[in-house]
Amino acid sequence: MKPESNHTTDDALRRTFVIIPMLNEQDSIGLVLDDLPTVAEVIVVDNGSTDEGAKIAAARGAIVICEPQRGYGKACLKGIAHIRKQVVTPQSTIVAFIDGDYSDHADELPMLIDRIVNEDFDFVVGSRSLGDRQQGAMHFQAIFGNWLACTLMQIFWGAKFSDLGPFRAIRYQALIDLEMQDENFGWTIEMQIKAFRNGLKITEVPVSYRRRIGVSKISGTVSGTFRAGYKILWTIFRFRFGKSS
Repeated sequence: MKPESNHTTDDALRRTFVIIPMLNEQDSIGLVLDDLPTVAEVIVVDNGSTDEGAKIAAARGAIVICEPQRGYGKACLKGIAHIRKQVVTPQSTIVAFIDGDYSDHADELPMLIDRIVNEDFDFVVGSRSLGDRQQGAMHFQAIFGNWLACTLMQIFWGAKFSDLGPFRAIRYQALIDLEMQDENFGWTIEMQIKAFRNGLKITEVPVSYRRRIGVSKISGTVSGTFRAGYKILWTIFRFRFGKSS
């Protein structure tokens, strides 16, 4: 894992827990872990993999926990439940999320953490739309879906986001106060809607994005794209027009 330079950010990284949901990412998870800076703990949540990803992650020093029930949000919730048992200073702890497919640049984590510790933000979203995105890294349906979801958030709540990117960091106590519930594709947008409604100080950071290793379980298949798109829109309209927590 790579060393960092800024002492203030270094201290915060040592109070940062990183959650990585993983489903059959044996070819990429080691690369993600190698690129991460030193943090308090890396939690890889094995979401029902049938490959050797869990063994590779454990060999790299990550804490590997199992969540056999499939679902991106389900894996994130399992990671949070694990962190609850470790945290003794909730006000100074930070939680970061990153995918295990090597599409995000894990070595850019200090940029997100820096905004929290040096600019007093509560929640930082890594924006692929604002950053350096490799050609072909995002399918058209993902680009359009992000644009539509962000447009609806601005229309309904005045929340200005450019992306639903999975690479993000948030103060631990703020995360707990959001009372996250979604167990699959609505996880990222639920967090953004609740963060805005809870009055968190929010910003976006441009992040780099490359073609993932392997085939996406969401945008790489027709069924995955449909299910993710439906759930994201359902989540938006549920929070806007229905009774939601």
